[in-house]
Amino acid sequence: MSVTTTTSQDLRDQKQNGELAGKYLTFQLGEEEFGVEILKVREIIGLMDITVVPRTPRSIRGVINLRGKIIPVVDLRLKFMMPSIDDTEQSCIIVVDTTTEGRSTQMGILVDTVSEVLDIPVDQIEPTPAFGNGVNTKFIRGMARIEENVKILLSIEEVLNHIDLTAVEAEQSEQDTNDAAAA
Repeated sequence: MSVTTTTSQDLRDQKQNGELAGKYLTFQLGEEEFGVEILKVREIIGLMDITVVPRTPRSIRGVINLRGKIIPVVDLRLKFMMPSIDDTEQSCIIVVDTTTEGRSTQMGILVDTVSEVLDIPVDQIEPTPAFGNGVNTKFIRGMARIEENVKILLSIEEVLNHIDLTAVEAEQSEQDTNDAAAA
């Protein structure tokens, strides 16, 4: 298995093209702060009833019914192998648009709390540090230096990898089939 990391040259190339700079919705998982491109965010909703779907990966919390549309929800704490905690009043779901194999999918990501939208200039973004062989950091776009803090900028398509999306798409296809049979 090859490990792909963002090199300093890759980051310089992306900086020159202005690919990393922009607005990011920031949120927290525990004490860590993350950011996702605002253009990938569809909406932020409060925690609602989540229906557990059997035989899905543990990080998939289940599905929600959002205005008649079934949206899968991934618990980012579990996806990132962080300890699970009880939901709080600040827990919320960020509904994001992802694309895999040319197909657009909406998914929810469960986070501890949403912080703010930041406009991060390219000169505040550093490459992902090397953590050694066997550590896949492909899901990290870069590290943003905001005052004395570091925010991990995520590539949401990489976070919600093919395996998760395949399980979700199978569930959505089954739902579509059930809806068609009921009609």
